[in-house]
Amino acid sequence: MRVLNTFVRLLAGALNLAIFARILLSWMPMDRENRLVRIVYEITEPILGPIRRVLPALGGLDLSPLIALILIRVAERVLIMILQTVA
Repeated sequence: MRVLNTFVRLLAGALNLAIFARILLSWMPMDRENRLVRIVYEITEPILGPIRRVLPALGGLDLSPLIALILIRVAERVLIMILQTVA
């Protein structure tokens, strides 16, 4: 179970890092054809896209990354609690 626990934490951390990278990339003029930019967008869009459809931008401010970070944290905690209960 420790392996699964570690995997959940690493996956959540990687997703958080990708979302923070996406936030930073959105503030800078970047070439969308850049390989790194494409990878970050491909990782984060399946998470941010559905949130963006449900929660429209408020005054031009996209809150989907913030909501995604919160949801990832909640999912991480719930999964770890389940894994600890099963173990």
